[in-house]
Amino acid sequence: MNNKILQYNSILEKAALKKKEYTALINFLKKKKPSDLDLKVREFHEVAFRQIDCLLCANCCSSISPALYDKDIDRLAKALRMKPSMVVKAYLYQDDDKDWVFRKTPCPFLAEENRCSVYEARPLACKEYPHTNRPRFYQMLDLTLKNVAICPAVCLVIEELRGFYVRSKSQIPKK
Repeated sequence: MNNKILQYNSILEKAALKKKEYTALINFLKKKKPSDLDLKVREFHEVAFRQIDCLLCANCCSSISPALYDKDIDRLAKALRMKPSMVVKAYLYQDDDKDWVFRKTPCPFLAEENRCSVYEARPLACKEYPHTNRPRFYQMLDLTLKNVAICPAVCLVIEELRGFYVRSKSQIPKK
């Protein structure tokens, strides 16, 4: 197995052991909504993605399905030269939240070398994943905590956030 992939798996394993600490961090951030949060997350996002190669990892494409909206379905249909109703019939179902998601994982469009066969037409949620560079990041905190189990880049971001706020604020309880 590739050394980078082993490194990514190690990052995920270490993050799993820190779930309680990360939960405490998320709760702190949700309560305090620090004014510098977006700035710090963006900074840590850029650093993390200099270390993580999504094409080597592809955990997101292999293990979760994005929510697809009508515009996503229309874009996929156009790229696949199908009617939107046929895209739904062939690839999607509605989950408990009534969101359209892929019927199975890995993603049906995950191709060789972890490339996306519909990259230009991929769903918005795929384009934005793992959501660590979005404004008003405090709105993404619960999702970020879930993504720690999937994305090594998110693990790096949240670890940097934890380090920054624990060191600079010394207010987050350790569990």
